[in-house]
Amino acid sequence: MHIPDGFLNPATLAATWVASSGSVGYGVHRLRRELDERQVPLMGVTAAFIFAAQMMNFTVAGGTSGHLLGGALAAILLGPWAAMLALTSVLAVQALVFQDGGLLALGANIWNMAVVGVLVAWAVYRALARLWGQKTWGQALAAFLAAWTSVFVASLMASVELALSGASPWRVVLPAMGGVHALIGIGEGIITLATLALVRAVRPDLLLRRRTSDVGGAL
Repeated sequence: MHIPDGFLNPATLAATWVASSGSVGYGVHRLRRELDERQVPLMGVTAAFIFAAQMMNFTVAGGTSGHLLGGALAAILLGPWAAMLALTSVLAVQALVFQDGGLLALGANIWNMAVVGVLVAWAVYRALARLWGQKTWGQALAAFLAAWTSVFVASLMASVELALSGASPWRVVLPAMGGVHALIGIGEGIITLATLALVRAVRPDLLLRRRTSDVGGAL
């Protein structure tokens, strides 16, 4: 899903830089008031895990590349604003050090994965978790659907940017990116559930704190 340089036109690049900068800036503003010191190490561990997962990617015909996203896992563990910052850090390091995604296109990649992916995941998880309450199956299904939806919507956002820039026709890029990431979303949902199960077994207090707090719109 990382978009390299040369795929997006100047207007799309500028629009996504403005949107992602404003969103991340707002997230940092929220974190200044809401960040718990105990959350900082968890942010680092979560970012490291997502970084490793995102390095495993493959080419998608008519689009760019596909890989796990990690937005839902980060949002559930950290809340939306800390998750947004963690994903932004991962994407910046990947672009600057590993040339995974273009520097000019970094605004678009941050917007697609760190902003849209995280906020969509958080909105879906929060709504479904509230609907199904504290039932274990409800929390698990909410996490799975949040992970799947975040990957699928983020891939569609990238597809729209590519099509608007003339990099690939709508009829090619939408089914190519959407179809592949619909499958990737299933894998991401399973990995998200497995990771949350491990966290629940080792540090259940982390999940309990997220469910019982209402910081920054968190559960």
